[in-house]
Amino acid sequence: MPDRPNVLLICTDQQRRDTMACYGNDFVRSPNVNTLAEESFVFENCYVTVAVCSPARASLLTGLYPHTAGVIKNSVPLPESSPTIAEMAPTDYRTAKFGKWHLGNDLVRQHGFDDWVASEDEHESNPTHTRREDRFKHSEYYEFLTSLGYQPHERTDGGHAFSQLQRSMLPAEHSMATFLGDNVADFIRRNTSDPWLMCAMFFEPHPPYNGPFNELHDPDEVPTSPVFLREPDANTPLWHRRRAELNLSGEVTDFFQVYGNVAKDLGAGGEARHLRTEDDWRALRARYLGLVTLMDQGIGKILDALEETGQADRTVVIFTSDHGDGVGDRGMLGTKRAFYEEIAGVPLLIRVPWLNRSQRKIAGNIGQVDIVPTMLELMGIDASEMPDHLQGRSRVDVLNGETELCDDVFMQWYEHPPTIALGNDDIERMAQVSWRSVVTRDRWKLNLSPGDQCELYDLNSDPYEMNNRFDDPECRDRVRDMAARIRIWQQAVNDRLVLPSV
Repeated sequence: MPDRPNVLLICTDQQRRDTMACYGNDFVRSPNVNTLAEESFVFENCYVTVAVCSPARASLLTGLYPHTAGVIKNSVPLPESSPTIAEMAPTDYRTAKFGKWHLGNDLVRQHGFDDWVASEDEHESNPTHTRREDRFKHSEYYEFLTSLGYQPHERTDGGHAFSQLQRSMLPAEHSMATFLGDNVADFIRRNTSDPWLMCAMFFEPHPPYNGPFNELHDPDEVPTSPVFLREPDANTPLWHRRRAELNLSGEVTDFFQVYGNVAKDLGAGGEARHLRTEDDWRALRARYLGLVTLMDQGIGKILDALEETGQADRTVVIFTSDHGDGVGDRGMLGTKRAFYEEIAGVPLLIRVPWLNRSQRKIAGNIGQVDIVPTMLELMGIDASEMPDHLQGRSRVDVLNGETELCDDVFMQWYEHPPTIALGNDDIERMAQVSWRSVVTRDRWKLNLSPGDQCELYDLNSDPYEMNNRFDDPECRDRVRDMAARIRIWQQAVNDRLVLPSV
């Protein structure tokens, strides 16, 4: 083990766990991540803390649950009182964040990072994200595109920005994934002596479901699950049923954004098609996988740079995502804010070259709140030096083979008005109902809410969560036991939501 190994954290956006060969999907073309997985510890059941961008990223970078970190919804800056991994890293590390931030002003270096490359400008129009003196700044990706002659379409407080839809129409060589891959690779080539921490935050495969590889995967061959286009039954939360009703009505398009059809709004070209048939949904799912391939190409540039500079053997690589996506499962699309496996379950690979260079599957549950303390221990911080405010714990003992994962994992959703339109009043009203969830060590999942239909699933016999057993008399004691686990966890992390009696 090197005294001070490099640490590379790669986070994608909205990538389902089952988009990778190591989780059973050898259909999607993702050779670089597949190669990484072949040399990594593959955690079979990793969960986010909240299945929405900003809160999940807050946990991933701070080792805190969202309510403790101070970010329970999107469009909330990460408070200065919540230190990131960059602020906790040993002082001899050079720290960098390249790509998506979504935890405040994307354009300004902050929270202990020495190097900063921004890729998004839309957030500058949010007054909570940008100081007045910064409102005319642009991201490095914006400058890259304008240097190539592209003109932004979207208006912001600072002038213009390249919208998500406009970016999705660019060729692969000008995509955000390629730009990010090139910049991270350049950082690696420039830093070959002192140890470094790099957080490479990719945008793909986030909507819009559109990109240069739309036609790469055959829609007729796209893998689906038993819940693909299966509308939730009456024994499931009203919130999800209303979302499925809207999506299966054909209102969404293959340029889907939760806030509307931006293709027509921007005049950006392309004809928006409604999702009315299974073929339409399969085509959209194929596009989503095309974005996974686009992201994979960017990651390939980074992994190549590690090999070229001789740093691969002294670099820890961690690969994960901030949450998943329904992509038609249960008739839902873009479905953050849920606890189903396709939404809250994400990939987690950890490559530690001096411990293992072949794939090793890790059974059991792990939450993303454990990633920061794991990174810190791999950087050389032992238990006596570990920051005592962290709410996760290091899992290096699991990597070393000293113990197994035998923990419960907890997730949350806080009530708040939606920061963007979710489709209709019914959906937005139900989105303001809080939830808490636990996945127990024996692979049962309980989702509790004081204002909607609660859920209980046996993930061992019902991995697609099709049979809600919350009201099953045979499961009454199990529900009570699991609810007690949630309440004990709430006390430990000062989570004050009042849950229903069971």
